[in-house]
Amino acid sequence: MKLLEPIDINGMKVPNRIMVPAMVTRLSGSDGFVNKDITDRYVRYAAGGTGLIVVEAMAIHQSNSGPLLRISDDKYIPGLSDLVKKIHDTSDSKVVPQIIHFLKIARSGWRQTLDMLSLADIELIIEQFGDAVARAREAGFDGAELHSAHAYTLASFMSRANPRNDDYGRSLEGRLHMIGKVMENVRRKAGKDFPVGVRFLADEYIKDGYNITESRLIALRLAQLGYDYLSISVGGKFEDAIHKEGEVPYPYTGYSGDRCMPGDWFAPALHAHLGGEIKSFINSRGYNTPVIVAGKISDPEIADRLIADGTVDMVAIARGLLADPDWVRKIKENQRDHIIQCDYCNWCKHLDGTHQEVRCILWPKEDMQAPVYNVSATPPAWGAEGAGITAKFEKGAVTLAWKKAAGNVESYDVYRADDSGEVHATKAVRAVRWSDKTAIAGMRYTYYVRPRDEFGNAGPASDKVEIEARLAEMA
Repeated sequence: MKLLEPIDINGMKVPNRIMVPAMVTRLSGSDGFVNKDITDRYVRYAAGGTGLIVVEAMAIHQSNSGPLLRISDDKYIPGLSDLVKKIHDTSDSKVVPQIIHFLKIARSGWRQTLDMLSLADIELIIEQFGDAVARAREAGFDGAELHSAHAYTLASFMSRANPRNDDYGRSLEGRLHMIGKVMENVRRKAGKDFPVGVRFLADEYIKDGYNITESRLIALRLAQLGYDYLSISVGGKFEDAIHKEGEVPYPYTGYSGDRCMPGDWFAPALHAHLGGEIKSFINSRGYNTPVIVAGKISDPEIADRLIADGTVDMVAIARGLLADPDWVRKIKENQRDHIIQCDYCNWCKHLDGTHQEVRCILWPKEDMQAPVYNVSATPPAWGAEGAGITAKFEKGAVTLAWKKAAGNVESYDVYRADDSGEVHATKAVRAVRWSDKTAIAGMRYTYYVRPRDEFGNAGPASDKVEIEARLAEMA
């Protein structure tokens, strides 16, 4: 598989084309230091064979933000060094920190905007980015990633919503001035041989925000500036966030947030074409900077095809690797059938948005980390009478019911095929009953279920049940 081939990023030899992008875990304390839970989370990705691990956002300043890692002072270096060492001792995975600056925000809904920053404030931010990347190098990281996506400061400079009327605004060149000054400072302090990537948006998905027409040009400038990889995301902006009284605004609550972390109703790999357009554009102008894309890419076949056909150079899998950190290992060991597939319920997004410790609903209840894969475990199975699956169309939905499987059952995967005959894993549920609310009258559907244990070991498929939804049964 092309997906498993290595890639060299400015001397950083990544063993495969899979990245786990930065995901807030809410596992750190407000002091910003690395702790055991943080370490355990990232060591699991290394044990599972992920090629490039991007550790969740680390702030370059001391503004209040709740549980957030910091890289704003030399006192954080020992803890970060220990984290890096444990990852490197576990596998050949490479690891970089995502480095961020954010503007102030209040529970009232007030937020600081770029036009409130003085030139001295901007110069300080530029220096802080350079200092932070230098600390990342001292801590032993394999590189660093600058966060210029979503609702963070660097992304706000790039945005078409940038309100400044000076050299840091007014035009596309002005909006790119800040990211250029930051890179200049980073290279001066951390060196040209230290891999530095950047995450930015292919489409802001807000009213009057930029889209692929401008993001191709932004990508070209980032390649010209010498960024060593381009990690593509979308949306996640404050401009369309839904503010709840008494709560800090969360930039993933509006449509741009839905596009950033697409739920189960969105198509797989829905942003891959944006990464492809960006890669094609910069390649045509003589730049081969690796392009990485994210967005519902947890199917190995889809991920491999994106690499094999040259759409992008790497894939970033966030929620899919949270659900199953052994995703890569299972592919390597030909255990693809045992991958715990994320069903994009966005429970993890809800936990982040409510400032709770982030975990996956598909893990055993109360566990703070994903279980370590046990290939020798006996998977659950049906009894002599089988699953006895039934289907009934009523009140506009197909309701399935089946018997409980024997053994250690963590969840059931529900599969559905429609008239086209193509089978899709639709949902992972803990109960022995589920309603398909996306069925439509006049179509024939086939369903079956498979039980899984907490490691992802799948039992046999149940018998299949067919049903034709009829309009007369809507009432």
